[in-house]
Amino acid sequence: MSMMLVSLISYVDRNTLALLAPTILRECRLTGEQYGFIIAAFSVFYMAGNPLWGLLLDRIGLRMGMTAAVSFWSLASAAHAWAGGFWSFAAARAALGLGEGATFPGGLRSVTQTLRFTEQARGMAVAYSGGSLGAIITPLLITPVALRWGWRAAFLFTGVLGAVWLLLWAFLSRRPDLRLQPAAPPSSSAVRIRAGDPRLWGFIAAYMLGALPLGFIMYSAALYLDRVHGVSQASLGKLLWIPPLGWEVGYFAWGWILDGMARRGVPRYRAVRRLMFASVFLSLPLAAVPSLTPLWLVMLALFFAMFVTVGFVVPAVAYAVHAFTHANSGLVAGIGAGSFGAGVAIFMPLFGKLFDQQWYHAAFSLAALLPTAGYLVWRKTHRGDPDAGAASPSR
Repeated sequence: MSMMLVSLISYVDRNTLALLAPTILRECRLTGEQYGFIIAAFSVFYMAGNPLWGLLLDRIGLRMGMTAAVSFWSLASAAHAWAGGFWSFAAARAALGLGEGATFPGGLRSVTQTLRFTEQARGMAVAYSGGSLGAIITPLLITPVALRWGWRAAFLFTGVLGAVWLLLWAFLSRRPDLRLQPAAPPSSSAVRIRAGDPRLWGFIAAYMLGALPLGFIMYSAALYLDRVHGVSQASLGKLLWIPPLGWEVGYFAWGWILDGMARRGVPRYRAVRRLMFASVFLSLPLAAVPSLTPLWLVMLALFFAMFVTVGFVVPAVAYAVHAFTHANSGLVAGIGAGSFGAGVAIFMPLFGKLFDQQWYHAAFSLAALLPTAGYLVWRKTHRGDPDAGAASPSR
């Protein structure tokens, strides 16, 4: 539960800029392309921070590591209140990305450290779902603050949320299974994540490209609704909780399906392959969003796209933990989330430029096709049935 809360806060922090982007871009005279590069600054440092925090958490444990990370990123989030131009926003965003790199390594580390194998997909869903829940409540929580006291006060408020979590964590992290670092099982001690392992690159491709519709919708929906449908800043707060609700539901739906397959004895690779294959086709309708006129239909399509994207995230992480064992779970989560950050850093400036030129069909079509590319790379790096040589689960 504490990891769900911390991922919730992390997504409130990062989504506050996305929610207030129409107002901030107008007031600070920033273009969509500049906004894309600001998001890229976050994503580059988030990409670097994830594996670094993953390694750190695997070695020093959750209690110390998460205390340091949340302290750092809460200060970085509050620092946005003093930003006024491209470089100051980029610097604050980079610091936030570096600190928030601990979010998912911490969540996955806690799941694999405390739960049995047949419970871990649902445990991961709970821990990771804080992100989608944070995206849901950001417009409901931040919009009233921004409308009453201004967008700068909204960022100061996010820093307060982090301080509250730190106080709670000081008590919750006293649990023995969170405070102490367990010894790695003998069967997993020889497993290493090597740069030349094709399974690693397949995992990176599946996570980076498969999850990109999440980043596209999360960072671009406010601008799209403002520019195309004329939705005001106040009204955005009443709508933008809808797409991440699909993300939240997706975590539990896909986690439940994957755990059900594990209980029926379906090998992990085969289960992951089937779920990803289904998600490829279900991702394609996102391309049709610019052709939709009714606002309710647009919101439904964004909801569905975020639901489907979790069909890449949960299976990809579950298989990587299965392949590389839970002793490396912090690093696995860091590599996965870091690869997502790399994808966002690469594509968000392009999406921003397409938005500036009003090429919305091109932007949405690209976002819809990226998961297909991720799946094809993943399949190419997993020829045959890797389950035959994979290490057996240790829990």
